[in-house]
Amino acid sequence: MKRHDFRKLFKSVGPAVLPVIHVTDAEQATRNVRILVEEGAPGCFLINHDFGVERVLPIIAHVRGKFPALWMGVNFLAVTGKDAFPVLGKLKHDGVAVDGYWADDARIDERRLGDDQVEAMEIAAALKASGWSGLYTGGTCFKKQREVAPEDYEYSARLATGFMDAVCTSGVATGKAVDRAKITTFRRAIGDEALTLASGITPDNAHLYMDDVDGFMVATGINREGDFYNIEPTKLARLLKLTRQHGAKP
Repeated sequence: MKRHDFRKLFKSVGPAVLPVIHVTDAEQATRNVRILVEEGAPGCFLINHDFGVERVLPIIAHVRGKFPALWMGVNFLAVTGKDAFPVLGKLKHDGVAVDGYWADDARIDERRLGDDQVEAMEIAAALKASGWSGLYTGGTCFKKQREVAPEDYEYSARLATGFMDAVCTSGVATGKAVDRAKITTFRRAIGDEALTLASGITPDNAHLYMDDVDGFMVATGINREGDFYNIEPTKLARLLKLTRQHGAKP
């Protein structure tokens, strides 16, 4: 997906701010989604950080019922698209619309040639078979996955464009800002393709990445101080304002 098309999808002139909610229960998820809707965020991701996939599915359905028009994506923690896409296909069949899937690991292997990306190809086949057709952004050189040497970032990012709508990367850990040079390398590698970033974004450092990144998946940087689970509205509002101002520049 091209950068223009990604931003158009979210009606965003700057990077799209997509808050990530670490779900605990239906009430907590609904409360936080209501905050981001009120502040004008164009969408969100729900993630099952503390329990398995089966337990989060009714919460996803509950949130969708409360916010039928919201762009809503999910991340099934520690699950690749090979297992996630059949679940998303079943949710679609059951009438639960999920608009996007973010995988921490898209299984891109910089040690192999482009036509030998065995696991990424299996994921692509699972996506096709599932009947689900949302936006797929997949972790590449991503935190807590198999470590990739910096000299291989460019090749990895270029490979990734063939398997997902938006390439996704991160810093070294949750809440840790990514090295600016890594983002520069990714942007050079993928050209005009969409790039998302999923760790360490705050209202104080977002300006460092706005030229190169098209989507910010953000939790720690907009949550209450010392609270992993709940959005602080003023922080989110500030980040949204900054991205809109950046996008409005001539």
